[in-house]
This record gives sequence, C-alpha cells and structure tokens, in this order.
Amino acid sequence: MKKFHIALGVDHIEKSVEEYKARLSVEPTVVVAGTYALFRTETLNVSIRKVEAADCGLRHVGWEDETVESFTEETDCNGIVWESFDFASQKAEIEEFWPGAFK
Repeated sequence: MKKFHIALGVDHIEKSVEEYKARLSVEPTVVVAGTYALFRTETLNVSIRKVEAADCGLRHVGWEDETVESFTEETDCNGIVWESFDFASQKAEIEEFWPGAFK
C-alpha cells in the first residue's frame, strides 16, 4: 500500500511535534530533539525538519511505497519535488543522519 509523504520545514520542532500529534492523532515514530520528527499513520508519512525561518513550508512530497525498487526523485511542472521510497530506505537515511533515532 502507498502512503502519501509530505516533508515540511519548520522553525520549531517541539511546537510542531505537539501540533502534529494533535492533528494526526498519533505519536511520532521518531523525534530527534530540536532537529527532526517523523509521523506515520496508515495512509500518511509526515516528516518535519528544523530549517531557517525563511525556508519554512513544503520541502517535498511523494510516496512511501513498499513495491519500489529504489529511491527516486522527480520535479513536477510546478517545481515540486516528488520522492518515492520504501520504509526501509527512509529508515536507513534517518539512521545515517541521526544514529539511534529509531529506538
């Protein structure tokens, strides 16, 4: 099953984690204090990452899809970056940046 993925740039991780916990009705799968959080529901994969205030907003969208063979990235006609990946790839990337993030 595909899960829609949305990656957001935020200027305050802790406030954003609290807000998205309420909006999504789920605890985050991963929280890297002050830097990053990942939420996963049955149909949605949301990542939030600390960025400079001027860069807040949509970072990219895409699909978590267990049938893909490798990570892909494309830019659509509107300049929006679309990624496609499986959960194992996403987990490996998170662990590369933040070892021990998945407990």
